[in-house]
Amino acid sequence: MKHRQKVAYSLTLLIGFNLISTLVAFDPAMATPTPKANAMPTSKAIATLPRTPDKSVNCEILVVGGGLSGVATAYEGLLAGRTVCLTEITDWLGGQISSQGTSALDERPTQRALKFYSRGYLELRNRIGRKYGKLNPGDCWVSDSCFLPRDAHAILVDMLKDAEKQGKGKLQWFPNTVIKDLEIAADGKIINSAIAIQHQPPKGAPPLNTFTLSQSIEDSYSYENSSRFTKTILRFLPKEAKGDAPKWYVVDASETGEIIALADVPYRLGIDARSYLEPSSSSTNNDPYCPQGFTYTFAMEATKEPQPQTMPPFYLQYAPYFSYELTRLANFDLVFTYRRIWSPNKGKPAKFGGVSFTAATPGDISMQNWTWGNDYRPGTAKDNLVYSRQQLQGTGQLQPGGWMGGLRTETLRKAEENALSFYYWLVAGTTDSKLGEGIKQQQTNNRFVSGLNSPMGTVHGLSKYPYMREGRRIIGRPSWGQPGGFGIWEIDISRRDYNDQYYSKTLPEDMYRRLRAAVAGLEAISVIDGKVPPDKAMRRTRSTIFPDAVGIGHYAIDFHPCMVNSPPEAPGNTERPGERRGAGQAYPFQIALRAMIPQKIDNLLVGGKSIATSHIAAAAYRVHSFEWSSGAAAGTVASFAIKNAIAPYQLVDNLPKQEPQLEALKRLLQQNGNPTAFPDTSIFNENWDNWR
Repeated sequence: MKHRQKVAYSLTLLIGFNLISTLVAFDPAMATPTPKANAMPTSKAIATLPRTPDKSVNCEILVVGGGLSGVATAYEGLLAGRTVCLTEITDWLGGQISSQGTSALDERPTQRALKFYSRGYLELRNRIGRKYGKLNPGDCWVSDSCFLPRDAHAILVDMLKDAEKQGKGKLQWFPNTVIKDLEIAADGKIINSAIAIQHQPPKGAPPLNTFTLSQSIEDSYSYENSSRFTKTILRFLPKEAKGDAPKWYVVDASETGEIIALADVPYRLGIDARSYLEPSSSSTNNDPYCPQGFTYTFAMEATKEPQPQTMPPFYLQYAPYFSYELTRLANFDLVFTYRRIWSPNKGKPAKFGGVSFTAATPGDISMQNWTWGNDYRPGTAKDNLVYSRQQLQGTGQLQPGGWMGGLRTETLRKAEENALSFYYWLVAGTTDSKLGEGIKQQQTNNRFVSGLNSPMGTVHGLSKYPYMREGRRIIGRPSWGQPGGFGIWEIDISRRDYNDQYYSKTLPEDMYRRLRAAVAGLEAISVIDGKVPPDKAMRRTRSTIFPDAVGIGHYAIDFHPCMVNSPPEAPGNTERPGERRGAGQAYPFQIALRAMIPQKIDNLLVGGKSIATSHIAAAAYRVHSFEWSSGAAAGTVASFAIKNAIAPYQLVDNLPKQEPQLEALKRLLQQNGNPTAFPDTSIFNENWDNWR
C-alpha cells in the first residue's frame, strides 16, 4: 500500500507540475531570468485625510472592482458565509458584460458544448436564457449569447442577493466607489486598511452617467466635493479571524490592476522581452507602453427611415484610421449583426465572406467593438493609457494620498472621440484606410442610441468604462523553476508550430534549444540530455498542467495590437510589427494559484486580467468565463484561508513537495462546481486536438 501511495504521489507530481520546473531541475542554467522588480517600501501609511472618514466598514473580503471576476469573488465568498465588501467605480456590476458594453460572451465551441464552466458562470448563462426566453436575444453570430448590458447588471445583482441568502453571508455593495489609499503594515506584508471615496451627484446636479469617464475620473479620486459630486470617505477594515494568519483579504479585481500599482508590488505591463518562454514576442526588450488596445463600446439601432447624421467636430482627425480591415469583412450588415444585442424580429437569411447570418431589421440594436474602428490603440510613452510605475512616480501617484487611478485622462478623452467618430464613419463615411476607395457605402438608416435608459445607460451613449483587454499583470513569487517570479507564458498555452523556421532563424541557438525542450512533453529530458536533437523532438499537444490549478479557461490568443506612432489615429499609422505573431489558437488552460499571489503582501489576492500572465498569454486569459473562474478561485481561496488560518502563499510554498492543504482547497473547488482541470487532463493524454 505504501509503495502504491508513493507511486501515485510521484505520478501526481509528474502529471501536475510545470514542465519548466522539470527543465530547470535538470539544467539550472535554464531558469527564468529574474525580472527587474518594482521597489517595495517597508511600510505605507495613509495620507492625512481632509476629514475623519464618514464611515468605517468591516469586511472579511474586500473586493476592488465589480467586473465579472469581482462579482464571482463576491459570489463564492457569500456562499461561504463571508462578509464581503465590493467596490466598483461605476454603478453597474458585470464589467465586460455591462459597464464596458461587451455583452457578447466569448466562448470556445467544445467548452460551450460540454457546459464545462464554473457554477456561477453557468448560473449567469441560465439566467440570461430565462430573462429573454432564449440565450441569444440579439441573434448575433460572434457568440451563442448576445444581450443588453443594462440587463446583465440586474441579473448579477439578483445572483449576489441569492448567494447572500443561501450562504448566510453579508454583502456590502459600494457603487461609484474608488480606492484612494492603503495602509500597509510596517513589515510591508499586510494591508491593514483601505480608504475609499464614494461619489453621488448633489441636489440639482446632473445625474450619474451624464459625463464621460474622462470628464469625471479625476473628480472621482479627489476628496473634495465638487459641482458634479458629493463625496463620502470610507475606511475599510478587517473583521477578526482565528490564529496569526491575516484577518482579512483584499482582492484586486480591477480592470487595470489598480491595487497592485497602489501597493507597489512587482508587476509587468505591455510587451515582455523575447525568451524561450515567450518566443513569439515582438520585442527583444520589455515595452510597458504597448499593451493591447482598449475600446469604448456603443449601441446603434437600425431604423426604417434614414436618420439625420451629424458629423462630430473632431471627426476628420480620426477618419484616417477607420476600416473594415479585410475584404471578406467589408459589409455593413455583417458588421452590424456581428455583435447584435437585440433583435425583436427575425430577419431574412444572408451571407457574406463565408459567414451566414440573419439580416438586420428595424428595431435591431448592435453593439460595436471593432479593431479598426472604436478600438483605441496607443503604444508610446506619449499616449499610453495605463501608466507604468515610472510614470506613476513621475506624476506623484505613488505618494500617500496621490493616487488618481493610474490612467492618462487625455487618452480616455481621445478614445471617446474616436468611438463617436467611428459611429459617424459607419453610417456616413465613404473612406477606408486599408481597403481604399469605393468600398465604404453610407448607411443612414441607423441611429446612435443614448440616454440613461439606453443599453449603455449613459447620457452620452458610450460605455460607462472602456473595455480593457490588458492592464498591469503581477509577477508571482519565486517558485521552483521560476526563481525570478512565477508566470504563465506563451508556451504554456499556445498551439503554435515551433517547427516554423522563424524560430530557428530568429532565436539564439541556446534560446531555441530551451524552447524545443520546453514544449517537448515527455521527451523533454531526452532533449536536455542531448539524446534527441531539438528539431526532432515531438511537440506536446496540450497546455502546461499546474499542480496548484484553481480554475480554468479557454480562448484563442487574440490580439488587438498597439500602433507604432503617436497618436494612434495618425494617417498611415500601422500596428506594431510582429505583435500578431503570437496570436492563434490555444489549448484549454488552467489558472495556477501562484499566478494569483503577488510578491510582498500576504493578504492580497489578484483575479481577472491582472494575474501573473505574460503579454501573449494574457491575450487568451481575458475573456468572460476565465474572469469568472479566476474570481471564483479568489473568493474560495480567501474563505479557505480565513477558515484554516493560513495565508495563500503557504499553500504553494513547498512545491514540488506535497501540499495537503492545497489538495483540500482543490477538492473544495471541485465539490463546489468550480473545475480546476479539463476532462482527462494528464501529461499522458496528449489528444487535445478536439478542444477547438
